[in-house]
Amino acid sequence: MVLSTVQSKNKKLKEDMKREQQWLDEQQQLVDALDVTHEEMKNQVVQFSEKRTLQELKSKMLKIRAYKEELLSALGEFLEEHFPLPEEDESAKKKKKSPAEEPTVQLVTLHEILERLINKLMSTPHEPYLTINDSFWPPYVELLLRYGIALRHPEDPNRIRLEAFHQ
Repeated sequence: MVLSTVQSKNKKLKEDMKREQQWLDEQQQLVDALDVTHEEMKNQVVQFSEKRTLQELKSKMLKIRAYKEELLSALGEFLEEHFPLPEEDESAKKKKKSPAEEPTVQLVTLHEILERLINKLMSTPHEPYLTINDSFWPPYVELLLRYGIALRHPEDPNRIRLEAFHQ
C-alpha cells in the first residue's frame, strides 16, 4: 500500500513537473521573443533619433545659410552706399592727361576686397594672405588695416589677410 501511494504521488509529481517544464519552456520562448522585439524597437528608436537629428541639423544649416546670405547682402548694400569707388573729379577730367598717366587698372570695390579676403581665409586657412595689387585702392587697404579688419604679412608688406575674429 505504501508502495502504491508513493508510486501514485511520484507519477503525479512527474506529471506536475512535465507541466511546469512546458510552462517554463513557453515562458522562456516568450522572454526570447520579447528580447528580440525589444532589440528591434531599440534599433528603430536609434534610427529615428538619428534621422530626426540629421533633419534638425539640415534645417539649422539652411537657416544659417539664409541668415548668412541676408547678412552678406546687407553688408554689400552698406559698402556700396558708404564706400563707392573713387570717381575722377570734374577738375581732374578737365585737365589734359596723357594716355600714359591714365590708370589702366580697374579698381575693385571694398566689398570685392572683403569678399576675396573671406574666400581666401575659408578656402586656405593655412595660407590666408592675399597679395595687394594695383586694383586695390590704397585708402581701402589702409582703412582695413587701421581698423583691425585686416593684418599685414609679417615679412611681406604687399600681402594682407583677414583678421580671424572667430578664434
